[in-house]
Amino acid sequence: MELSSTDHEIINGVHGRAAADALQLVLKFAEAVGAPRLLPCASAHVDGCLYHGQASLDFVERFVALEGRVRVPTTLNVGSVDLIHPELFIGDAELGAAGKRLMEAHIELGCIPSFTCAPYQTLLRPKFGDQLAWAESNAIVFANSVIGARTNRYGDFIDLACALTGRVPDYGLHRSENRRAGAIIEIHGLDNAGPDQAGGIAVAAGLFIGEHCGDTIAAITGLPICTSEDDLKALGAAAASSGSVAMFHAVGLTPEAPDLLTATGGIDLPIAGRLGPADIAEILATLSTVPDGTALTAVALGTPHFSMSEFDRLMPMLDLAPFSVPVYVNTGRHEWDQLSAGGRAQALESAGVTVVVDTCTYVTSIIRDLSGAVMTNSGKWAYYAPGNLGVDAAFGTLADTLLSAKAGRVVRA
Repeated sequence: MELSSTDHEIINGVHGRAAADALQLVLKFAEAVGAPRLLPCASAHVDGCLYHGQASLDFVERFVALEGRVRVPTTLNVGSVDLIHPELFIGDAELGAAGKRLMEAHIELGCIPSFTCAPYQTLLRPKFGDQLAWAESNAIVFANSVIGARTNRYGDFIDLACALTGRVPDYGLHRSENRRAGAIIEIHGLDNAGPDQAGGIAVAAGLFIGEHCGDTIAAITGLPICTSEDDLKALGAAAASSGSVAMFHAVGLTPEAPDLLTATGGIDLPIAGRLGPADIAEILATLSTVPDGTALTAVALGTPHFSMSEFDRLMPMLDLAPFSVPVYVNTGRHEWDQLSAGGRAQALESAGVTVVVDTCTYVTSIIRDLSGAVMTNSGKWAYYAPGNLGVDAAFGTLADTLLSAKAGRVVRA
């Protein structure tokens, strides 16, 4: 390993025992992945603040005891409870207390209490070319693909170790030569699809890439011209859920793919899939485990966390209230503050919509009634919730979900 003067300072304890111990972990990780050196990182995003057992807490408490502090701006992923609305948690009290302590311990290390799976929607959005130490699968894909920042798929423990040292191993997607596409996905016949359809097309493309491309970077052609950043967010989340995707190129839409030639580096690549309207519909149908007309017990939105533009689309649909079933929307504190300041938080509450902050309804006990099916517009939620919560799921557009919430059963716009 080529060690810099900064590395030597950290190892020798100049920046404290916590940083020295954390760097030993980073160096061992770097050795395991064959990295020749470490790089300075601009920021970190820590996924390890979601409680998975006592080991989660022990690891962080050790660095708290050593008076550790993160060395770069470090945002936090979702935790196990909503610290702003603690009354929403209906799970085991002991687990809730441990999850709360884990979230607080990370704050004691100097992490920013963002508690969002979409840190790119905060004021700390990275810049093109920034080297990052990010965990949380959808955030990783978004940073690499939509922003053009650089991070590998870092996981629990190593994410915090990188944050405490400000160093990341120089390998994988930190290097330009590893960021070119290795396969092409062609979408045809949908260029002029409208905004309501674009999200579903993106989710279907993401699911296909995850299942068929593995960790190979795909260059996607033919996405609708109206594809938004929220749609690309949904694409990346679906791809990372169904596979080990860390990056994609949307030709003409993402910064490292102004055209197919740039995305591929001029290499002639295989076509890994051609998806038309019928293929998209067939893929999306796999996300619903119940047929249309099935009774619902809830609607769950915001996985990844709802952006302000998504709330802009949601607010006019509140005219459908009162709803027959509870509607839950997951979002971050950055968005919650704006909703509260603008009076929209009260409007959502008045319409019977529960805004969940700091966590997500598919990873913790918040939805009161899981005896029936839950409808969502999130490919990630629909993919994970049946296994995580033991619940049937129905997938649809945002309009579908609100109309279904009104009807109390699965209906389509």
